Amino acid sequence: MYEQTNQAPEDLAAAEFARPDPGLVRRFAALPTANIGDVMDRLGILDSRISPVWPGARLVGPAFTVWTRSGDNQAVHRALAVARPGDVIVVNGGADESRALIGDIMGARAKTRGIAGFVLDGATRDASGLAAIGMPVFARAVTPAGPYKNGPGYLGRTIAAGGVAVEPGDIVVGDEDGVIVVPQRDASAVVAAAEAVLASEDRRRAKARRKAW
Repeated sequence: MYEQTNQAPEDLAAAEFARPDPGLVRRFAALPTANIGDVMDRLGILDSRISPVWPGARLVGPAFTVWTRSGDNQAVHRALAVARPGDVIVVNGGADESRALIGDIMGARAKTRGIAGFVLDGATRDASGLAAIGMPVFARAVTPAGPYKNGPGYLGRTIAAGGVAVEPGDIVVGDEDGVIVVPQRDASAVVAAAEAVLASEDRRRAKARRKAW
């Protein structure tokens, strides 16, 4: 269940975008970001500064977009109230590294709501706490400094994050190598091509191991 009470009508409307088929999302979950990037001609890959804040973090899901003032997380709180299970909350935080946009308390709230993770073009804090609860967060920096909560901010708009345009419903994949965004309209073709690349590389790895032995 996702909350629909006491929310601004525009925030509820922002959650009504078309999401990709869950089966398609599951197929992306089995793919490395590197192989997805290979078939997208290295496009859609976020700035390498945006990386997992704890080892082993991985996420995949449709983008729920947030555009907020640097160092302010009011809009992120609003997004948590209306985002749906499986969504990845992607935040344009102005690449600001001075104040964290989320911490482990917000991470725990997101976990109970079934949010798949966060991608922050900004900072986070409480890295060990986020790891302990298993909430995947990819961010530009980690800082102990907390955020402002004044706004302004917008939900459900096309944003820029890490130098990449992100629309609501685009498929976001993050692993130890970084984050890539697949436009929803291209997702079926991209996943099939990336699966073929992964299968080819697996055959080459197996051949290399046989020769090594």
